[in-house]
Amino acid sequence: MNRLVAYYKGLTTWARWVNLNVDPTKTKVFFQGISPTHYEGKDWRMPSKSCQGESQPYFGFRYPAGTPIPWVVVNKVLSRIKKPVYWLDITALSQYRKDAHPSAYSGEHRGNDCSHWCLPGLPDTWNELLYAAIFS
Repeated sequence: MNRLVAYYKGLTTWARWVNLNVDPTKTKVFFQGISPTHYEGKDWRMPSKSCQGESQPYFGFRYPAGTPIPWVVVNKVLSRIKKPVYWLDITALSQYRKDAHPSAYSGEHRGNDCSHWCLPGLPDTWNELLYAAIFS
């Protein structure tokens, strides 16, 4: 099965459960958005590079790679949920941080590590967004 079709089916099943079972007077529902990858430098107009060893974020007004397709899937599913869901949309924020992976700074970790965000800054910002949503 195509991974995006599977993702859509899984999110749709979850959304159906939220609509049927969540009482918004007692429960807040949070969904953290898509954490993008930076495997290919063409995503930020550097075709011969990857995020390995990157130590600076992308500087620009729009991320050149555009919106990841999984973000579109999330947006579609969340727009159909009848109950309030707090979407912690971290996608654009994370796209700019091609430098926020441990591979650039760890002598023990070799190769690209585009799916882990271990450096201070980016995950801390995700937590601040969650904190603000919880106490708003």
